[in-house]
Amino acid sequence: MLKGKSPIDTAMIRELAQVLADTDLTEIEIEHEALKIRVARQVTVHATVAAPVPVAAAPAYAPAAAPAAIAAAPAAAAGDDPRKHPGVVPSPMVGTAYRRPSPDAKPLVELGQSVKEGDRLCLIEAMKTFNDIVAPRSGTVTRILFEDGRPVEYGEPLMIIE
Repeated sequence: MLKGKSPIDTAMIRELAQVLADTDLTEIEIEHEALKIRVARQVTVHATVAAPVPVAAAPAYAPAAAPAAIAAAPAAAAGDDPRKHPGVVPSPMVGTAYRRPSPDAKPLVELGQSVKEGDRLCLIEAMKTFNDIVAPRSGTVTRILFEDGRPVEYGEPLMIIE
């Protein structure tokens, strides 16, 4: 064991951990000379499927207290995996998903709304860039599976279009 001061700056690690807590980042890595520090947190997303309930409009960029998933039909059976649904719209990237183009705008799509192929469904912000997520097919939005203003992962189901 080394005697004396450790080359690891615990205050810097605490500071990096605080940056993770204050932002949507899940990992930070820095390298300086022979020292390399990586601070990461594991994000666990618990999705629930619930029957639709009237929800008052909330600002798009404020953390929402709504359930992580909203369904147009009664709660599905316990083995129902939205990833396997033929009408799933998966996230093409990692980022923060938004239902509205701005906090004071109405959502781009609502449950039960008919959409055409190419219609804007939502936005995903990645690296300070807002990316349109468009409908890959025409149909009706029967589920919205993400919480407005929350991080999404690559391949995570965003919506179901039937």
